[in-house]
Amino acid sequence: MDRDWIATAKTLSEALPYLQRYSGAIVVVKFGGNAMGDADAMAEFARDIVLMRQVGVNPVVVHGGGPMINEMLGKLGIKSDFVRGKRVTDQATVEVVEMVLTGLVNKRIVQAIMDEGGRAVGLSGKDDDLMVAVADDPELGFVGRPVEMNVQVLRDMFGAGIIPVVAPVATGMDPNETFNVNGDTAAGAIAGALKADRLLLLTDVSGVKDASGEVVTQLSPEQVRQMTADGTIAGGMIPKTETALMALEQGVRAVVILDGRLPNASLLELFTEHGAGSIIRSSESRMKPRNET
Repeated sequence: MDRDWIATAKTLSEALPYLQRYSGAIVVVKFGGNAMGDADAMAEFARDIVLMRQVGVNPVVVHGGGPMINEMLGKLGIKSDFVRGKRVTDQATVEVVEMVLTGLVNKRIVQAIMDEGGRAVGLSGKDDDLMVAVADDPELGFVGRPVEMNVQVLRDMFGAGIIPVVAPVATGMDPNETFNVNGDTAAGAIAGALKADRLLLLTDVSGVKDASGEVVTQLSPEQVRQMTADGTIAGGMIPKTETALMALEQGVRAVVILDGRLPNASLLELFTEHGAGSIIRSSESRMKPRNET
């Protein structure tokens, strides 16, 4: 008998406890980075999400789309300015953001999931007032910070066997306002409102690294704060770990920062003993095996 098939059967058998562990669990997955622009990577990601749903997990996909926004702004001749690394979003820019995220990017992901045999529906934070935001910094214009979450629409989709795909665009306190919300921030807010079992932040790096450059596989909030204070966690990793801490405070069981370029990254994290990337959870939980309840 072909050794590859034997290995596949053995892998499935070893995954059984983890399949049982996550049956009925809510897992929010932030999807972004280079994988969004690669057709093969998109198809692989979609296949993983469909498999999650097939084995009883309730996944929610939250996506970004910065490169696509940049491309469209360039085509339209709209100049982007940045303050402290964040895009200043005026009225013209937020209209392009909404068009690209809720139209082009969102529907590509929905179609990819459907192509793999899943049922998916795309929506934004504006639909059913899923995400209501206020201005995060007046200097940045229509960049929002979620302050109200209404996640019943997502729970309704779980009951119907549908995978929600959410674009990080929010309504304001004034229903005529539209806010661009950072994708990680939106994913954390949705995970917190759902009290999700896991928030997976797929990135273009292998996880949180220590001072020597090695990935730290398990972290507590206290360690994250210390590593941020001493400069070990820096740059683009800071907003991701801030999102992780916020999500944990709101009731998410654990947050994992992992490399979305790794084949089947989400499945490795959920359904294997060692997982993938850096898991952040309470000090008490750090003493338990990675995927123990």
